[in-house]
Amino acid sequence: RLCFFLDIVIKMNENGCKHLNNFKIAKGVQPYRTIHAFFVASTTREARKRKALSCYCYTCKRIDARLHSCFHCIFFGCATRGHIQDHAKTKKHFLALDLSYGNIMCFQCGDYVYDVELQKIAKEQREKASVSLGISSIYEKWEPTKEELDLLKTNPQHRTIVKNSTFGLRGLLNLGNTCFMNSIVQALTHTPLLRDYFLSDKHICQFQNQPGHCVMCEFARLFQEFYSGKKTPLILHRLLLLIWTHAQHLAGYEQQDAHEFFIALLDLLHLHCKGCASSTTGSNPRHCSCIIDQIFTGELQSDVVCQSCNGVSTTIDPFWDISLDLGGNGYELPPNIGVDSLTPMGLVQCLEFFTRAEHLGSAAKIKCNNCGSYQESTKQLSMKTLPVVACFHLKRFEHSKAHRKKISTIVAFPEQLDMSPFMSHNRKNHNNNFDAARPIFTPLSLEDNRYSLFAVINHEGSLNSGHYTSFIRQQHDHWFKCDDPRITRANLKEVLDSEGYLLFYHKQILEYE
Repeated sequence: RLCFFLDIVIKMNENGCKHLNNFKIAKGVQPYRTIHAFFVASTTREARKRKALSCYCYTCKRIDARLHSCFHCIFFGCATRGHIQDHAKTKKHFLALDLSYGNIMCFQCGDYVYDVELQKIAKEQREKASVSLGISSIYEKWEPTKEELDLLKTNPQHRTIVKNSTFGLRGLLNLGNTCFMNSIVQALTHTPLLRDYFLSDKHICQFQNQPGHCVMCEFARLFQEFYSGKKTPLILHRLLLLIWTHAQHLAGYEQQDAHEFFIALLDLLHLHCKGCASSTTGSNPRHCSCIIDQIFTGELQSDVVCQSCNGVSTTIDPFWDISLDLGGNGYELPPNIGVDSLTPMGLVQCLEFFTRAEHLGSAAKIKCNNCGSYQESTKQLSMKTLPVVACFHLKRFEHSKAHRKKISTIVAFPEQLDMSPFMSHNRKNHNNNFDAARPIFTPLSLEDNRYSLFAVINHEGSLNSGHYTSFIRQQHDHWFKCDDPRITRANLKEVLDSEGYLLFYHKQILEYE
């Protein structure tokens, strides 16, 4: 077995590695060029997606930091567990490429080896990758300023986040029926991209002459508090006052709906972001480049099909969340879904119901833009574009003139979810059939719409006397239950067995423009 060190010794001599030279004579440099372009430098958008989807050890199926690709065949193996070494010994394939750094391993020499020609190819590939990502390929020298040196001298302590760290977890005091706010704040402060944005000090306040007015500034302060290392519970009195000021329908100490608060808070953050196309309430976020819309905005496509001429009228609207009907109880599934009627409803079935083709009936005839006559039609919703963070709202509260009730039902939701079946281009045939045996994951594709669960908000109790709590995923897939000031460890089974009111999923693979 090989031992790996931070300082890798590269074997170099006048003639290089004879085994690598023999391989180049027989196969040329194209195998190296291809592997490096796709799985080391990742010179194109398609290459980056392919690397993210397929780079795992073919033996143990783990995504390892020291993956190697075989030069002789299609095989990825991890070096830390010896699987690339086993492959080399069994198959007599003695050359492999380290996918982390692009170094060439010769198992016959027992070391990493150097080749001038391949090193030039690697440099070319790195430059192509820089151009593809729109960044400079020139490394700029950095020298700390006097102020930075003084800070280092006055703050000599170094902090290390250990594997079981609870860094970033803070309890939140209940200010009188404010558990709805606490649960939403916990979910947002543990949204990875939002956390990175605020901790990078990216926000530029547009209310310089109105201190204490900006909700974004208050959230920037909250993120600093959450990740300060302190453990005492926080009091969100400033945020509560800002919400009351800007969203007066939420003012007062009575219990509010967490979903309604979530949408109102996103709207305020969106309006107070620097760089939005418009700062008016209810503005269309489709053309906004603020961090809120970059993370939470998707596009919903609505196709209305004329039953006479099959003409299609399409509209596209932005969304921040997807509200899903549950029916009277979780066992009443829509027709033609294809699963046993006694099976509890799941999130996938709710999404299938949401995106099914719906006959509008004779009472809702519309004028067809294609044939010009009033005809019956069908309507189908689908996802045109997906957000980085998808929030699913399970409609558990039913309000009518006759009664108000909570739908407490079993809705199974997965840890990982593939949204590909619900994309517009996958449902263009307006097919209403559903294969219940369809797996949640789809085969390898350059389009990747897989999501991972990272937060769940639950409503416990009845409609009139309920309480909100949240489950939050931290690093290393550790889960915690946040119940106002109390934070306790949880496991994945507890999370997936919970009732679920708001489900937050984060996209697994991100492509930056």
